[in-house]
Amino acid sequence: MWPFHYLILHLLQLIPMSFQNKTILITGASRGIGKAIGLRLAKEGANIVIASKSVEENPKLGGTIYTAAAEMEAAGGKALAVQCDIRFEDQVQLVVDKAVDKFGGIDMLINNASAINLNNSEQMEPKRFDLMYDINVRGTFMVSKACIPHLKKSTNAHILNLSPPINMDMKWFANHLAYTISKYDMTMIALGLAAELKKYNVAANTLWPRTTIATAAVQNLLGGDALINMSRKPEIMADAAYYILSKPSADCTGNSFIDEAVLAAEGITDLAAYSVMPGAPLYNDLFI
Repeated sequence: MWPFHYLILHLLQLIPMSFQNKTILITGASRGIGKAIGLRLAKEGANIVIASKSVEENPKLGGTIYTAAAEMEAAGGKALAVQCDIRFEDQVQLVVDKAVDKFGGIDMLINNASAINLNNSEQMEPKRFDLMYDINVRGTFMVSKACIPHLKKSTNAHILNLSPPINMDMKWFANHLAYTISKYDMTMIALGLAAELKKYNVAANTLWPRTTIATAAVQNLLGGDALINMSRKPEIMADAAYYILSKPSADCTGNSFIDEAVLAAEGITDLAAYSVMPGAPLYNDLFI
């Protein structure tokens, strides 16, 4: 028979963590997956800090930090929109300071902002390479660094990077080496932070989709309407993020999650509602 205090701890682990009044900073949250995650957590009563560049709407991309904030507040949460280019330390520190001033701390960080260019090495321009590294690698690292002092004070602190499991199959290096290593670096940052911050009960994990997700990047850069119709909606990633962030941070850390597997572990196996075009074949995302 378990001692009483161990039984209580076990029962607490079975209860999903509440997001009510938890503060979650999301980079690149004005559209796409980042926005979908923000909306999902706002429905649970969370405070969402939208750290993105878009203050004027681009017709090809849609949405700004202000329209996203309005939607998240309408969904039931509180929102703070701060223009932030994560390539610059002063802007990163400003968004962190504003989040703490408004909400009293930071409980979770979602490193969603990312740049993509699928050129091969010979065609890769230095400025495109630098952009991916400045956002995907340096930006992810520096935003995490700025949030760590506040995450240490949280009762259930999580860092979640939107990056793939590290797959050393050479096909993922052959066609777009620069992009691949930048995304794998994001994953290594999460795994490294999981080890570094475990003693503080700050979790760090990654999340990646099995299929392409219907976002502006897929629409404009990868495959247009044809690929959109073979994709899933961003809401599948939002639901997967919700379940990951609901776990006790002391136990759920150092993982590279795939959205489908996260939902399956929660007993959710009928994923038809997430398809953009029900019944259409689905297209595997990169690195899967």
